[in-house]
Amino acid sequence: MPALRDRLTREDGLVIACYCAAWCDTCRQYRPDFDGLAQKWPQHTFVWIDIEENPDLLDDEDVENFPTILVQSRAGNLFFGSMLPYISHLEKLVPGLEAADPIEGGPGQLSGLLEDL
Repeated sequence: MPALRDRLTREDGLVIACYCAAWCDTCRQYRPDFDGLAQKWPQHTFVWIDIEENPDLLDDEDVENFPTILVQSRAGNLFFGSMLPYISHLEKLVPGLEAADPIEGGPGQLSGLLEDL
């Protein structure tokens, strides 16, 4: 986890987290594309979070559908919600968020939540 903490506290790039569950077939099918997008955009930090193994990384939020995506900047959350499991939707969303203002709601900063573990 120290390497992940270091990545989450970088000054540049976004944190893009996918909340999932090991038993979810949709998540298993989505993950290779999510990992592929991480390779395509190394300036951002991509995190795959199993909500049953790491429920604390959801803070006080609930996940109703998979995949649920969290996009954060150092300033705060830019997006938190479920998406259809097509990587093209995330691929279109992220560039528009790179200069966006933070939104209300969603989990706290993942770097801070990791420190509490």
